[in-house]
Amino acid sequence: MKPGHRMRIITNNPLVRDCLSDWYQVDYHEISYREILVKVRDLVYSGYKLYTHPIAGSVKPNETPYKSIVVGKAPGEFSIEESNLMANAMITFDKFKPLNVVYSDYHLQDFQLIDYTLLCGALDVDAVAGLSKANPK
Repeated sequence: MKPGHRMRIITNNPLVRDCLSDWYQVDYHEISYREILVKVRDLVYSGYKLYTHPIAGSVKPNETPYKSIVVGKAPGEFSIEESNLMANAMITFDKFKPLNVVYSDYHLQDFQLIDYTLLCGALDVDAVAGLSKANPK
């Protein structure tokens, strides 16, 4: 695994918390996908660098409850491009109607794994190495 000295992960995905917290600062919150976007938007508006796209992957925002986004560890200069990216991500999210589906634990674990592997791909880290830390259920 590659340590993330300059990065922190904002997530609502417990698998990301369990697998990557030894190598990255993981800010885990039991909140919705949209609330993760709001939290990251506020950080970006405060000057935190955005390292991953807020709506990445082929899973639509209304189809998964989990989202992980990488930002810098400390604020720097405000970026209009990154703030626009966050604003557009929230507009895109809001275009999708909520599915109002109650997912089984099995499906929630699948969505956690999808978000986790997308994040590992963006960070260029070995997803399998991190999974060895996860608590089997």
